[in-house]
Amino acid sequence: MPLTILVADDDLGTRLSISDYLEQAGYTVVMAANGLEALKLVEEYQPHLIVTDVTMPQLDGYELVRRVRQKPALRLLPVVFLTARTETHERIQGYKVGGDVYLPKPFELQELGVIVRNLLERLQMIELEWRSRNLPVSGESPVAQDVHTTVQPTSPALKLTEREQEVLTLLAEGLSNVQIGDRLHLSPRTVEKYVSSLLNKTDTNNRAELVRFAVDHHLV
Repeated sequence: MPLTILVADDDLGTRLSISDYLEQAGYTVVMAANGLEALKLVEEYQPHLIVTDVTMPQLDGYELVRRVRQKPALRLLPVVFLTARTETHERIQGYKVGGDVYLPKPFELQELGVIVRNLLERLQMIELEWRSRNLPVSGESPVAQDVHTTVQPTSPALKLTEREQEVLTLLAEGLSNVQIGDRLHLSPRTVEKYVSSLLNKTDTNNRAELVRFAVDHHLV
């Protein structure tokens, strides 16, 4: 399932260029022309990441993120600020309200794409580590919900997350870590963490045994 990104900017050209680029990268994108509209879309779509301008009508980017961060379920939601306001005090304010990255305009779409991927990957790695250690997650971010959503296999004792199920299915198709990462927008290192988790849960020793287990238990 593609991850959803909210792009908020009052400039139509900027919204469209970012949206087109991210959709080509495999993400689902929803767009807002102002902060108030963006806040409504956050509630409606529960995006996995927000890319927002700072200067917008009705509700600026700072206030948008401040309100988003007030919701426990969205405390871990990654946020990228895009703005021409690059003074130090502006950047500090952005970080104080909960922004993760402050990217000055003009910017390169390729750089934004790498930032988006890294933020999503980092969050998923953190949450996967929490789950492997049985630690409580602070808040219920959209990505957290995705990570620990369980899929009911044939074996009632085994519970896989949605992402683990996706990795397992692609493994069964014979894809490498790099190929799986390209499909799911993850790095090979993150894919390997999911594979390790699957090996532990299924008590198998290698990928061949894992795939055999998956077939025998109708997991793929």
